[in-house]
Formats: sequence, C-alpha cells, structure tokens
Amino acid sequence: MKIKVCGLRVRENIVHVDQLEVDYIGLIFHEESPRFFSDQQLPDTMAKKIGVFVDKDFELIMNTIKEYQLKAVQLHGKESPELCRKLLKSDLEVIKAFAVDDDFEPSVLSDYSDSCSYFLFDTKTHKHGGSGKKFNWDILQSLDYSLPFFLSGGIGPEDANAIRSLRLNNLIGIDLNSRFEDAPAIKNFDKLSAFIKEIKPMKYKINEEGYYGSYGGAFIPELLYQNIQELKENYLKIMESDSFQDEFIRLLKEYVGRPSPLYFSKALSEKYGAQIFLKREDLNHTGSHKINNTIGQILLAKSLGKKRIIAETGAGQHGVATATVCAREGLECVVFMGALDVERQQPNVQKMQMLGAKVVPVESGNKTLKDATNEAIRDWINHPEETYYLIGSVVGPHPYPDMVSRFQSVISEEIKNQLKQQTGNVNSDKIIACVGGGSNAIGAYYHFLDDENVKLIAVEADGLGLETGETAATTAAGSPGIIHGSKTILMQTDDGQIVEPYSISAGLDYPGIGPVHAHLFETGRVEFIRATDDEALKAAFELTALEGIIPALETAHALAALPKLEFKEDELVVINISGRGDKDMATYQKYIESLKHPYQPPKMLTQAEHEDVNGLFIP
Repeated sequence: MKIKVCGLRVRENIVHVDQLEVDYIGLIFHEESPRFFSDQQLPDTMAKKIGVFVDKDFELIMNTIKEYQLKAVQLHGKESPELCRKLLKSDLEVIKAFAVDDDFEPSVLSDYSDSCSYFLFDTKTHKHGGSGKKFNWDILQSLDYSLPFFLSGGIGPEDANAIRSLRLNNLIGIDLNSRFEDAPAIKNFDKLSAFIKEIKPMKYKINEEGYYGSYGGAFIPELLYQNIQELKENYLKIMESDSFQDEFIRLLKEYVGRPSPLYFSKALSEKYGAQIFLKREDLNHTGSHKINNTIGQILLAKSLGKKRIIAETGAGQHGVATATVCAREGLECVVFMGALDVERQQPNVQKMQMLGAKVVPVESGNKTLKDATNEAIRDWINHPEETYYLIGSVVGPHPYPDMVSRFQSVISEEIKNQLKQQTGNVNSDKIIACVGGGSNAIGAYYHFLDDENVKLIAVEADGLGLETGETAATTAAGSPGIIHGSKTILMQTDDGQIVEPYSISAGLDYPGIGPVHAHLFETGRVEFIRATDDEALKAAFELTALEGIIPALETAHALAALPKLEFKEDELVVINISGRGDKDMATYQKYIESLKHPYQPPKMLTQAEHEDVNGLFIP
C-alpha cells in the first residue's frame, strides 16, 4: 500500500513527515487552495515529490517540475488525455484525479486508460480536494478499472481498519491530507505515524531494528562496528536523496539498458498451458540482474568517501558487475572467488581481470561462495577505513539485505508496468525465481509482497537430491542460525557447524538464504520448491531449443519449476531470467557429451495443434 501525504508547505513539517518513509509528498500548486505552495526552498526527501495542479498548461507544469525537481504530477481539473499523455512521455508518473459522488459516470475513465500511471478518486466538491469529506467507497466496487488507483477524500485516523478490509484489486495507495492536520498545510506527525503503522504493517519488510520477523540483525566483529553503523545511519538518506536517485536512474537507463524486456514466450505458453512471460535480466549490461545492485552500492560507497571496493562472487556475475562499475568509476576492485568456482567460471574470471579487478582464488573450505564471503569479511576487518564491502545478495548484516532489496526492486516495478502495457493487468498470478542468497528473487517479488493474490515461488538448488545430502536446498535441509552477520535459515549440524552445500550452479551453491527469504518461508508468503542438477540442465536446454535463449544455470532452476506446477490457461506467469548462460557453456557441453544419444530438442506444436490451444493470450 503506497502512502501519499498531500498539502505540505513548511520545510520542517516536510522533513518530519518524510521520516515516516511515506512514498509521496504532495505539493499543491493551485492558488485557491489554503495549502498553496510557492517560493519555498524544498529539502531533499526520501519520498517522491509530486506536484498537484488544476487546469494548468503543459509549459507551466514543466517549469514547476524543473524548479522543484518533481518526480510526479497529479491533475485535479479537466485536463485532457492528450495533456496527460504528453506529461507521461516526459518520464513522469502521472496521476489523474476524478471527483466522485453518487452520480459519477465511470465511462470517463476509459479516455485516460493509456494516458496516466494511476487514477485517484476523491470526493466531489467545488474545492478540488482537501474537503475532509468521504464519498461512498461502495461505488468503487462496480468500476471497471484499467489502471491502479489511489483512494482519497476525507480519510482519517479512524479509517485504517476499513481501508485494510477493502477488497479492490487495483487499489495501490491512499492519499492523506486535511484529517491529519493541526492547521492547513501543517500535518500532525503523531497522527500520521500511528495511522501508517496500522495501515502499513511491517509484515514482509524490515523493521527499525533490521529484522524481518525473527530473522536478520547485525552479528558482527567489533572491528566492523563503525562501518556497519555508518551504513545504518546514512544509507536511506543517501539512497533517497534527489541527487542519488537522479544518477541511479540515469545509469540504469543509459548504462545498463533498463527497462529489461518482459518477453512473452509463445512456445513455453503452449507447452505448459499458461501465459508465460520471461523477465529478461540476462539482457542487462554484464548479463545479469547483479548490476542493478552494484551501481547502487558503488554510488553509495562514493558518497561515503570509499576508494577501495571488495566483493565476493560465486558464479562470477556479481564479480563482473562489480568490476564493471569500478572500472567506470575509477575505483580499486578486489574480488574473492572460491577456487572451485574460478575453475568452473573461467569466462567471468577473464572478464573481471580485463576490467582491472584483482581476482583472489580462495582455497579454504569447499572453495565456493561461502568461503569467498569469509575471505572478503576478513579483508574488510583488516582494511576497515578505506574499504567498502559490496555484498552481492540479500545476505549479511543489516542494512545490506534491505539495501540490496531496494536496489533490485526495480525488477518488480518494471514487471508491474510492463504487464499493464502488454496484458492490461498490473499483477501476475505467479512469479517464479531461483534462490541462493536471493537477490534476483526479492527483486522480482518486492512490489508484489503485499498482494496475497500473487503467488510467489522460489526454486532452490537440490543438487543430486535431498536424500543424498549433496544439496543446496536450504529451507528443506536447514535450520535457524547465524551466518555472515545475520540470523537466517542455514545448513548446519546439530552443534552449529556449517554443512557444505552442493549444486552444479555456482551462484546457488550457498548454505543459507537471505533473512528476508527466511521470513517469507516461515510466514508461508513464498512457496519454496526444489530442482536437481539434472532437472535444471533439462530446463536450460528446453528454453534454448524452444526460444533460442541460453539461460544461466541459476536461472535454469527457476525454469525447472514449470513441469512441477499446475497452471490454468488464462494465468499470467512471470519467470525471472536472472542471467545468461555464456559462463556455463563448459558445463552445458559436458552435459551434451554425457548423453548416450544425441541431444534432440523438444517437439514444437504443429500449426493444427497450436490452433487447438484455446484461451491463450498471444500478442
């Protein structure tokens, strides 16, 4: 549930409200409003700043956006669909408000369905909002929404339970204003704080102590206390500042190539009887989702004055992404990698070295990701002042899991927008992702966590099978414990010694999961299933044969879920293609050579068979 607080004017009040981590702060640029905003110096805010206008022309709106660095506009008058569309094309979020009473004519909505980001429904008065009066919310039950919407109009502190009880599929947020004021434009912090805690409980998000339920925290050596404390105190302020967000968004767009496509797989849809879409993170610069996080963290490290970056890597994707951004920013880069992974991921080792990174093979333990992480932490302890440890997944001490989740959340944000454009729906029925530490999975889930109608499925690496002990399926073989600075679920003996995991996939070969995933597993919000090496290999070759897309071995585990699940023909299913398979070609070639018979690609449907498949969405 997004929270928008509208009608602020006083700098100190804006700063206080922003501390509540609301999503939007609304500034009213309508002269007749008692909350009219003008000639004020705005502070940086974590929340997006949104300008509220009534029947203003495009030039005036754009000048105001530039002056106050607004990220969104809310239009409360008789603005045309053409104006909305023009603003939408200017990389702005556009909210079109509609005044609702018992005579509201819903047909007007269709004219704006392709012109806006969201609708907003407010109480009809002559004042264009801010009346403190409610309309009959039952009216919304009968509307045919083509866009997600905000609920506005007289919402007060007593309405939290009623709003949480609403069953409106496209309700995405609420707009709070006059009922939370001590005077026009002066919001009451205590009323807002109490209401937000009630309406937006931290069911799946991190709390103020750095825990997801009972998992998380920061269990660290004393020598790292200052580093972690510095991050805790500054990460949100830096990440949500306008200057950081502008640069982060620019680099994702111009350097990474976002948004990554949401590709409808006709072949998989026909085979498995659902509408299957592939979120193509493999098409990002460096070939995986990892660069979303490395760009964010390196910008953060630079803001903290760090000159030396260290990282751990398993499959090498995080190492390549880290080395890539370090090369761009002119920073020293050291990547720790298990010696076994160095051997099986040579293409990525060569890329890191060409990019100027020092790759340190780790010979201890099982010579895989866990051991690389251990060595990175030791290095950090020895060089705490000048070094920034860039963790690649949602693991480690707080605030790393939250930081990485936020940077990767761009994946699910795009999925929502792309589903709306391609299917008319903002939600998928099922979202499938592979899970090791879990950064690609939380990125794909993030904006769907609070919508219980969206089924979230995580696929763990089962290696040679749970019964053999040669597995990396943490939730099936693990128990609560502490690893790498956080409490989570991990594979361990009865006396707390780490059990070495096994998977053919270097990126999933980790004995734990991120604390956010431990919480999602414990609460039942995410269904965890397993895929063996053999199942993943078959799934990789199936996608290659049917769609000409060679996935990473990690991604192949997510694809291996398809034959394990039941689907309906009209179900929307999104699979996160977390990375491409260049790095895994040696493993794939060994698999081909091991087959007793030449590899035969899966049979495609004939045209006649294709025509017998009814009810599928084929763009």
